[in-house]
Amino acid sequence: MFFPPFNQDISRYERKFVVSDLHYAAILQAVRNHPAAFGVIFHPRYINNIYLDSNDLDFFYDNVSGKGSRKKARIRWYGDLTGAIQKPVLEFKVREGFLGNKLSFPLKPFNVDESLNMDVLKRVFDESDLPDWAYEVLQHLSPSLLNRYSREYFTTFDEKFRLTIDRDLSYHAIEPVNNTFLRSYRSDDFIVEVKYDFVHDKEAAFVTNNLPFRLTKSSKYVNGMEQLHPQLM
Repeated sequence: MFFPPFNQDISRYERKFVVSDLHYAAILQAVRNHPAAFGVIFHPRYINNIYLDSNDLDFFYDNVSGKGSRKKARIRWYGDLTGAIQKPVLEFKVREGFLGNKLSFPLKPFNVDESLNMDVLKRVFDESDLPDWAYEVLQHLSPSLLNRYSREYFTTFDEKFRLTIDRDLSYHAIEPVNNTFLRSYRSDDFIVEVKYDFVHDKEAAFVTNNLPFRLTKSSKYVNGMEQLHPQLM
């Protein structure tokens, strides 16, 4: 599958911390007390994603194996998990190590309910204004996972580093046909993520070293697939 070449000049780092041994209040206090002076920049909101993968789950296995070059495709929207989705966005992420590029394209509205299947998504792709390469990639993909979480947004005083806290994580099995979303898994983990542009990497240690969390390799997509499809491992 063809993706545009990785562009380091527009890439950003994403450093993740999975926190399972602290309460939310302690995590929030650690962020507020950080010497880089993190402040709230946006109201909390729920994020929903439909992940797309090949029949052989190439994206999943590339991530599990620790492959340096990894790809991800998903449909993202905010607010309610089900019902009429008015502003869905198609996102492609290409990663080289900790660096990532993201390309986003608006999609036509659709419904997330028991009628959702691959035929519905194909019509959405057909009716949306997508570049040829993206449309071609989508011909080889189908829904593999649905997930949802609440996200809070912070930035440093100089606005060079953004931090997010994700909680209330849930994962739902999704198939190309006949979806009821009844098979699901909920996680009590918190995911703290620090994001910053490539040019600020030399300053990043000050930010990450002053967080009382352990840097981890984590993927919500992989975590959800492992819980709902343990036979894949």
